[in-house]
Amino acid sequence: MSYRIQFTVIVILITFLTSCDKDIPVNVLIPKYAKPNSSFLKIEEMNVHYIQEGLMTDTVPIVFIHGTSSSLHTWDSLSSLLKNYKRIIRFDLPAFGLTGPNNLNAYNYNFYNHFIDSFLFKLNVKHCILVGNSLGGGIAWNFAVAHPSKVAKLILIDASGYPKKDEKGSLGFKIAAIPVLNQLLKHVSPISLIRKSLEDAFYNKTLVSDSMVQRYHDLLLREGNRSATLELFKNPMKPDTSLIKKIQQPTLIIWGKQDQLISFQNAYLFKNAIKNSQVVVFDKVGHIPMEETPAKVAEAITAFIK
Repeated sequence: MSYRIQFTVIVILITFLTSCDKDIPVNVLIPKYAKPNSSFLKIEEMNVHYIQEGLMTDTVPIVFIHGTSSSLHTWDSLSSLLKNYKRIIRFDLPAFGLTGPNNLNAYNYNFYNHFIDSFLFKLNVKHCILVGNSLGGGIAWNFAVAHPSKVAKLILIDASGYPKKDEKGSLGFKIAAIPVLNQLLKHVSPISLIRKSLEDAFYNKTLVSDSMVQRYHDLLLREGNRSATLELFKNPMKPDTSLIKKIQQPTLIIWGKQDQLISFQNAYLFKNAIKNSQVVVFDKVGHIPMEETPAKVAEAITAFIK
């Protein structure tokens, strides 16, 4: 165990002995983090938080899927740059954000495939341009394989899929994967750990604002989300990477060269596996390019889909 993790463990134990972070009821968080154009859709007992905006006559909308511990807010800047000529749909994945956990608190690619299919059906979306970041990227390409007729084009942004090698990783994610210790995180979630985990995801750490850290912290404390997140770390989703070569849709692969969570070398593994694909790598950018350099990401997406 590294010195950094040992120090953080001590901090968590001290915090646990002195105070615990209580879950926050979702009805307390909705006024703070739902947007004026937010909507909620009932799917299998979950009240799914989502936003539709932009060119509502567009029959092939862009559908955004965020990553672990994130929310639809991660797409704010990119959505604002694309919505003038595209219909944009984004949502909080089950286990995260205002949507929260599913009834079984169990998560795998089959579950997310079924969920996204149900979500698109209820919005009467028959074809879409599917965009996913990190875990959302892994969910996106699995959905494209499972439901090829429903995905017109695929965009992967620092997507999960291939086994990790020597990536530095995120401190918070490392602790969440440690048995026994991770159970403390159900009760203690130091905001300093949230900040450090976010800084690990950015190349330009000055972009990690106090409001961003507070939002991630608050939404993690949404009732049920900590248990759901830990379930994902205790039973990680293990993709079948042999399926990637079955992707037939035109695919754009975007990566931050300084991503320390999933190495940019993975971009070329996806490129080699997907016949009709292209790669764009941004220098001095980390794991979340759409937040770190939204204008460049929007330019790449616009060139790809037009």
